[in-house]
Amino acid sequence: MKNPSPAPRALLLATLVCSGALCAQESMPGGDVASLLSYAREHNPDYAAMRYEAQAAQERIESAGALSDPRFRTTLSDITRMGEQNPSVLPGRVGKTSYLVMQDVPWFGKLDLKREMAQQDALGAQGRSRGTWAELSSRIKATHAQLYFLQRSEQLVAENLALMAQLEKFALSRYASGLSVQQDAIRAQVEQGAMSSEQIALDMEHHHLHARMNSLLARPVDAPLADATVLPSLPPQARLDWERLRERAQAANPQLFTEDARLLSAQKNRDLVRKNRYPDFTFGVAPMQTGTRVKEWELMFELNIPLQQGSRAAQEREAEAMLAAARERRQAAANQLFTDLTQSLSALEAARRTDELTRTRLLPQAELTFHSALAAYETGRVDFATLLDAQKQIRLVRLNQLKAQLDAQLQLAEIERILGEDL
Repeated sequence: MKNPSPAPRALLLATLVCSGALCAQESMPGGDVASLLSYAREHNPDYAAMRYEAQAAQERIESAGALSDPRFRTTLSDITRMGEQNPSVLPGRVGKTSYLVMQDVPWFGKLDLKREMAQQDALGAQGRSRGTWAELSSRIKATHAQLYFLQRSEQLVAENLALMAQLEKFALSRYASGLSVQQDAIRAQVEQGAMSSEQIALDMEHHHLHARMNSLLARPVDAPLADATVLPSLPPQARLDWERLRERAQAANPQLFTEDARLLSAQKNRDLVRKNRYPDFTFGVAPMQTGTRVKEWELMFELNIPLQQGSRAAQEREAEAMLAAARERRQAAANQLFTDLTQSLSALEAARRTDELTRTRLLPQAELTFHSALAAYETGRVDFATLLDAQKQIRLVRLNQLKAQLDAQLQLAEIERILGEDL
């Protein structure tokens, strides 16, 4: 069998290399928000730590409601048998050996309250875990939107640089024909210099955002990221109803969920402290061994006497104060939450309207003004400064449109952080 010629082998190798590069690009996070969130969910250490803490709190529930371990005590009496033998520690060779098994039993309902407190603490840990994810995902969404805005700004600067280079050539051509002054070409060169300086600033900001995103993903700061090619779609206006979002935040916000758990835990703690007015018990059974036989049995009952009522009254006042603090903290969190939600909804609507106004009115008007100024400059009816102003106006309008889109995405990320879930 003949070996394949070098050309097919090279073609096959190139195909494999290109396929591998394409797969690497497709698997690289950064193209959309979903890929970034999926990677962060699996790799971010802060979120992982909170999940483990929630798991640990869940495991504490069983031990919180369990009785303490029983205790065992052995007593050897008359180890010399009235001086008839040398001391011995063997149960069969002493006068009497008693074995005591004791079990502490708290007052009725205390174990249930401890278990319920542990359950609320576990719910609070789950709320903190959800809050960590909501905060992390919001920062990832915001950084992704900023990267998208920055990449589009870089494209806009590059397009304007190319346009300005064409205008410079046009100005030089008119100058060579004696139809304009050399100052027009110099103005075009100055504008290109300013844009080049802007490119440097954008490149530096891109580097910072790239490092920030990798930090959120727990990746090396210089690890490659796919270009941000698409932004999440804004939800329809019907899904941004204030009352509906308020109800969703009330039910799903991680911070409120955590504060509710703390409030219930404080209530259980108050009830538990009140039960300290009553004694706890200890029960025991004690077989007595004489020689090699067990001939006697004893039962033991013990309780503590809650005489220090002044101390217990102070503990109850402390528990009541902590409960009141939990109520106020929950109310303060709700007030701040709904204030932030109102502000974000208003800002999102303003950004949406600004984007629509720019797209439908301002940008077409600016483009029409520029083309009109270009045609007028060709015929010598306007000077080069007027043409530059028209070009700057287009650039400013496009930049404002990008900023409106960015602001809308930032407000959407904030609203989803408040809700604790995606819209």
